[in-house]
Amino acid sequence: MAKLKFGNVEENVVTREEFTLDKAKQILKNETIAMIGYGVQGPGQALNLKDNGFNVIVGQRKDSSSWQKALKDGWVEGKDLFDIETALSKGTIIGFLLSDAGQLTLWPLVEKYLTKGKTLYFSHGFGITFNDQTGIVPPKDVDVILVAPKGSGTSLRRLFKAGKGLNSSYAIYQDASGKALDKVLSMGIGVGSGYLFETNFRNEVLSDLTGERGVLMGALAGIIEAQYQVLRKKGHSPSEAFNETVEELTQSLVPLVGENGMDWMFANTSVTAQRGALDWKEKFRDVTLPLFNELYESVLSGKEAKRVIDACSDKNYRKQLESELTTIRESELWQAGAQVRKLRP
Repeated sequence: MAKLKFGNVEENVVTREEFTLDKAKQILKNETIAMIGYGVQGPGQALNLKDNGFNVIVGQRKDSSSWQKALKDGWVEGKDLFDIETALSKGTIIGFLLSDAGQLTLWPLVEKYLTKGKTLYFSHGFGITFNDQTGIVPPKDVDVILVAPKGSGTSLRRLFKAGKGLNSSYAIYQDASGKALDKVLSMGIGVGSGYLFETNFRNEVLSDLTGERGVLMGALAGIIEAQYQVLRKKGHSPSEAFNETVEELTQSLVPLVGENGMDWMFANTSVTAQRGALDWKEKFRDVTLPLFNELYESVLSGKEAKRVIDACSDKNYRKQLESELTTIRESELWQAGAQVRKLRP
């Protein structure tokens, strides 16, 4: 196991070079991996495992849109695609990849099939960490592990097909067999991780919920809307406002920051951009820091978990969600984006 050092802090990381795919397949050679759920993470993880040579099956509700998607992806009913209960009965490693809200509904059935010696596999620490709200408490005689790719299932699959990998965290909640570490690392390599870094279920969900509501989605969307509105009110055209706010960010700057770091980006821009960015970065940090502290405390307290559970339990949630997404989609900002994307060479 390799070490990453950040001053006095050390982290355990596992690479594909030291924990090879052949080793992972040998460890899991007698396991049947039943991936329950074929929504966000399910397709990418299941297909990567299948292409990597693992014994994997998919469990999904028959005649659902996800069932039809699984068929289109090449899963065969009765061979490696089954209804959920059949897949649960066949699986020795149960990949519980339904949405957090979906896990609450299905947990009583999943628990029924968690017999001694099986492994319960997650890609999110939500259900376990907030089990006072979810009721998800695994039996003591099963292993409980987690591999959380740091990105969408779509990205995981796309990078896998390109011969690359998406970094993932891994964690062990319960090691009943004494072999949970080998299992979780094997699953991490099997689903196509670039490298694996150690965490725990609680830290995974706290960082994940903060990131989603913060820089990765919520804060990013909010800042984009704010800058676009200012430019438009000051007389800039929709195309100019969108290009300066979104297009340059996503098509030019973010990929370069990902490749080389923010310091490189600052060093390789004009002096005008460089000086302005360095000066204004401090102001944005200072303004948003209290908001991020508020956000983290909301996640830590369980308020965000309750909000998710309550909202997704509302029978009208899908209708309300579509209304919210339609408002975003039909806004001038993202209508401008749709037109600009068509012009990309």
